[in-house]
Amino acid sequence: MSLHLSQDLDEAHNSLLKLSGQVEDMIALAVKSLVERRGSLAGEVVQRDTEIDRAEVRIEEECLKMLALHQPVAADLRRITTMMKVNNDLERIADLACNIAQRADSLCHFPEFPIPSGINEMATMITKMVRSSLDAFVHRDIELAKSVIEQDDPVDAKNVQVIEKLSQLMSEDTSKIVAALHCFSASRHLEQIADHAVSIAEDIIYMVEGVIIRHRQASQPKTQSR
Repeated sequence: MSLHLSQDLDEAHNSLLKLSGQVEDMIALAVKSLVERRGSLAGEVVQRDTEIDRAEVRIEEECLKMLALHQPVAADLRRITTMMKVNNDLERIADLACNIAQRADSLCHFPEFPIPSGINEMATMITKMVRSSLDAFVHRDIELAKSVIEQDDPVDAKNVQVIEKLSQLMSEDTSKIVAALHCFSASRHLEQIADHAVSIAEDIIYMVEGVIIRHRQASQPKTQSR
């Protein structure tokens, strides 16, 4: 590896780590705005999305520049392509955090609606998944990446429980349908964030071992179809 490529890789890596921290903060704020029905926090999450979008574009441009100038091969090529994929997943996670925040803002109009406890439990689970997937990226930790993949089924199961609870609330009181649908969407967005954490973990395994495992995972039965 040339010195210039090494320096460019380090710069892009550091930019990606900064982006990951910002995205984690957005998840935390979005969930807090939902659980506590705080519209001001929801607005803050949405405002941060523009900065995330700009950072995602900058990192992608850095990676494309490395591909064009240095023509990396083998492990270096896998690392750069993985960084591009992780970068995209983080941007998508930020978008989902915004979606959750928007649902939270809508739920502010229904202060008496009981948000299922499973929502907060899901949030804790997916936050751990995202953080673990990024830790696995930093440390090139295959076992940690695999543990993230294994956590996806429990999140799917929790999502099913939340949906069942919301369905029960709607059947018992039709006046709660609108609020329940907002909550349903938030739960679904949380489940999708978990999917992106799994995608990051799978790409880390590819980066380190050069093995694509996505379709192996897809062939296994899921608690809930995606």
